[in-house]
Amino acid sequence: MNKISKIALAVSLGLLPAQQLVAQDDNQPAAAEQSYERITVTGSRVLRAEAESAAPVQVFTAEDIEATGLTSMEMVLQRMSASAGYGGNQTSAYWNGGGWGTTQVNLRGLGANRTLVLLNGRRVVNGGTGANSSVDLNTIPLTMVERIEVLKDGASAIYGADAVAGVVNVITRKSYDGFMVEGRVAGTEHGDGGERQVNMMFGASSDRGRIVTTASYRSTDAVNMADRAPCALAETVPGELNCVGSASTPGGRAVLTSGPNQGDMINFNQPGAEDPNGYSPYDPNLHNVNSFPSLNAVNPVTTLSFSSFGDYRLGQDTIAFAELLYNNRRSSQIGAPGTLRNIDYAADHPDNPVGEDIRVVQRRLEEAGPRGFEQDISTFRVVTGFNGLWNNNWAWEVAYNYGRTSGSDASTNIVNLERMERTINPETCGSDGVPCANLLGYGNVSQDALDYMLFRISGDGGNEQRSVTANIAGDLFSTSRGVIPVAFGIESRTERGWSEPDSSVVAGIMNTNRREPLRGQYQVNEAYVETSVPLLDGHRFADYMALDFAYRYSDYDTFGSDGNYKVGLHWNVNQDLKLRATQSTAFRVPNIPELFGGIGEGNLTTTDPCSGWDQPGADATVAANCQADGVPAGYTQLGSSVLTQTGGNPALQPEDANTFTAGMVWDVQYVEGLQVTLDYFDIEIENAIRGVAGSTKLAACYNSENLSHPFCNDDSFSRDELTGAVEFLSAQPANVATENVSGIDASVYYRTQLAGLDASFNLNMTYLNEYTVEPFAGAQPIEYAGHITGGSGSYARLRSDAAVTLGTDTWQANYNIRMIGSADDINASPGDIGAEAPAVFYHDLQGVYFMTDNWSLTVGANNLFDKKAPYIQSWTDANTDTMTYDLMGRKLYAKVRYEF
Repeated sequence: MNKISKIALAVSLGLLPAQQLVAQDDNQPAAAEQSYERITVTGSRVLRAEAESAAPVQVFTAEDIEATGLTSMEMVLQRMSASAGYGGNQTSAYWNGGGWGTTQVNLRGLGANRTLVLLNGRRVVNGGTGANSSVDLNTIPLTMVERIEVLKDGASAIYGADAVAGVVNVITRKSYDGFMVEGRVAGTEHGDGGERQVNMMFGASSDRGRIVTTASYRSTDAVNMADRAPCALAETVPGELNCVGSASTPGGRAVLTSGPNQGDMINFNQPGAEDPNGYSPYDPNLHNVNSFPSLNAVNPVTTLSFSSFGDYRLGQDTIAFAELLYNNRRSSQIGAPGTLRNIDYAADHPDNPVGEDIRVVQRRLEEAGPRGFEQDISTFRVVTGFNGLWNNNWAWEVAYNYGRTSGSDASTNIVNLERMERTINPETCGSDGVPCANLLGYGNVSQDALDYMLFRISGDGGNEQRSVTANIAGDLFSTSRGVIPVAFGIESRTERGWSEPDSSVVAGIMNTNRREPLRGQYQVNEAYVETSVPLLDGHRFADYMALDFAYRYSDYDTFGSDGNYKVGLHWNVNQDLKLRATQSTAFRVPNIPELFGGIGEGNLTTTDPCSGWDQPGADATVAANCQADGVPAGYTQLGSSVLTQTGGNPALQPEDANTFTAGMVWDVQYVEGLQVTLDYFDIEIENAIRGVAGSTKLAACYNSENLSHPFCNDDSFSRDELTGAVEFLSAQPANVATENVSGIDASVYYRTQLAGLDASFNLNMTYLNEYTVEPFAGAQPIEYAGHITGGSGSYARLRSDAAVTLGTDTWQANYNIRMIGSADDINASPGDIGAEAPAVFYHDLQGVYFMTDNWSLTVGANNLFDKKAPYIQSWTDANTDTMTYDLMGRKLYAKVRYEF
């Protein structure tokens, strides 16, 4: 490829590595030098001579990733020190808001939907089983990756909506001559968590074109939760952890609704009991059950991927290019046997041995066994277009981008409630093919009854993205201080999402979360302009200084128009020290589920402030309000979850953000090969979209004087008149929150020769100074920084990742240490066990031996010292924060590669 083609290709990619320049011949004239050495850099679309912009960027090359032994995009990005909070992965699939099995990146902990993911500078369709809000990293196999560039700065003026926390741009291999095949196997010391992977790559090129094709297969096995955490733990006795079980019991927990003992709780016989019709007073220590054997600590995933990238020079100044990506993911999870709730038995019911009216509050259908959940999702993406050079100075590109995700999800051992009602109704069971079922006591439900009431349900959905882009970049004119470049372009994009649950789920006749069908789309037309104005050149203390400007105008058919700007200062004090700063606005449009989602219901973790309101030490205001609201004396919340209504809100508006960054890049003159970077970031989000959590609504209501808070009177929740338990909550999203995040990123990179070995050292560190959330106007701000949030991940103040690599021509060794700093449990009281998580260090070791020019062998261990996950009081699963800590334990692997 000649130099003109290289410039055109650079623009077609959108982003190029910060340290790479386009080559030129020594005999080219000066004018050609200015033209041919100008490139695009991360976070900017103009062509510039400087290889770094004013924006902070972290780069992972294919060699960096290879040295770590990581095998998925999820692992690479979620281990960044700049990542925090929640991101779906194999250990947190249950907490993914309808996108089970998907994995995301969450910069700054601001949320996966506030981090924009690009592939070769262009958007990627959202992933999941339908109407999802972020890119599924499973769709991008590492085999095709040349490098990953992470822009840790708001960039809506450059790339459009959703780039609030930053941008992850995955750049694929565009040039490769030869063939490569590799196989990898891995597993834990426990004999589970097995992994098998096969990758292939083929590439060829000529003087006019090139093509790179990859194929990948990866399959991972499950790890049962009970094998990592035998039972759920809680501090039932001060200073002592004990097993606690689920209050959904196999025998059935019931409350008497009539008679002199009205309100008392009883439990029907559990597994192993002699009298199948027996019952006794409910005792959580005797009757609650361990759910961990029915859950996975790590869920199995199988992915199959194919990609092909190519370009062809049609003429001296024009290139045609195309990108093709296909990915299929099959994942599954298991869940505890389904729970039946609030079933009334009259005193004269033939199955009722009590002789009083009763209500079965919770009955775990243990006879049916665990529930199963499956996903089968295919993603297809194609990009095609042309780029080139016009008038020897202006680079241009036009491209069409189409992506589609189609998915299906299924659940097994789900109870049809209408059929269940027939099996327990004396007037309907026993005739017309309806078997009778006795739910009062374990083992009283026959297999015929199970077969009659249990179903496999399935749904489908998808996401679709279409866009047309046109970009031009070149030089306006030259000044005595340097060239003034400009870039401008237009984009028209349509996003569409849909989800079709099983008809029985829509009807609400299954013992699972009710959901409505969801369909929605929006279209946006955008135009942007960007330039960089040189201010000083060749001065003392100002070797080069430039001011960058960017503005993007966006017009949505659902929200109207919006504009965002970015101003950046790039100051080269000298050849060694560079200072940089940016001030920008950013925005996030409500995604399709937030806008168009139908009303759904789910059992969400919730704390009821009225639990124990009449006990000594209870807050006086809360006690008075709970009593006034009719909560009976002695009321105690028995479970940790409450039926909560969720769904979309068509009145939502875009979020607005202001971002400021400032930092330096120091190439240390006295130590060759040493570079230090330091950056400060400050992000403020207004009109943030949040569904106010049930616990927050309840707390705000019952802590207000005389139940005066609006949440007490807006139908946000209701209580059971008999038991006092919260039976309904609403948590639909609204533009009610304000979020403020600030901190410091630091990195050190050093490359040298050590005792005849090639050596490199890399350290990345993030200090989170503030993460404050005001969940709604007038609310007490919540400080996430330094806390684990019990459902939203960890916001440890300090995170770091360090790696040392040593090697020769025949071998290479890499040692990596990842640190997650200490953090307090945001929901725990000081002094409680699990109220504070200590700093955790994970060590990884890998070695590569190049047996011949074609063969190599890699062996390694992740979590080398088998570090256990710390106990967290408000754990999500496995007694820890599954979104933050490793549940696998020590994992060993080996890989063989053949390449020619």
